[in-house]
Amino acid sequence: MLASTSPYRRSLLERLGLPFTAVAPEVDERIMSGEEPPARALRLARAKAEAVAARHPPCWVLGSDQVVDCDGTVLDKPGDAARCRLQLGAESGRAVRFHTGVVLMRADPSSARAHVDLTTVHFRRLSAAEIARYVERDLPFDCAGAFRSEGLGITLFESVDTRDPSALIGLPLIWVAAALRAAGLDPLSGDSGPSARAV
Repeated sequence: MLASTSPYRRSLLERLGLPFTAVAPEVDERIMSGEEPPARALRLARAKAEAVAARHPPCWVLGSDQVVDCDGTVLDKPGDAARCRLQLGAESGRAVRFHTGVVLMRADPSSARAHVDLTTVHFRRLSAAEIARYVERDLPFDCAGAFRSEGLGITLFESVDTRDPSALIGLPLIWVAAALRAAGLDPLSGDSGPSARAV
């Protein structure tokens, strides 16, 4: 099961070809005082997985969360065009870190496998006009960092440092595939039977 209603994570997980159900985790995502971005990403990924695993004990559950760190400031989903422009203005010319936490587990906490993936995006210097045009065309209101890397957002970058390009979209599939294999759910097995449906 996928402990998320994100269409981006759902689309990424579909690439592995294993049947799964997406379930809203319904957890409190408020920032804890003094919490570092990687710790927050992992805490929320674990909280999401635990919340869904508790309701579906037989199933393997995948929880994920991404925290964007721009020079020590956490950037959440902007929600509207004005906040998109503000976020992109802050990111212009800077290296912005994307911490993607992911946890695969069953109801038993000892089953948990956890990971935090780091992607650093180097933004080119952006003019106010470029930012406005980009936001108008790509409408990245529901994307932390205010861009869609799978869309026109890629034109805002100078470079990207990552071990897994899918992590930037919201789910590090290289790690996820390895964790699923370790859990006995190999995406390459071609098994679409009951064990595969435990995801």
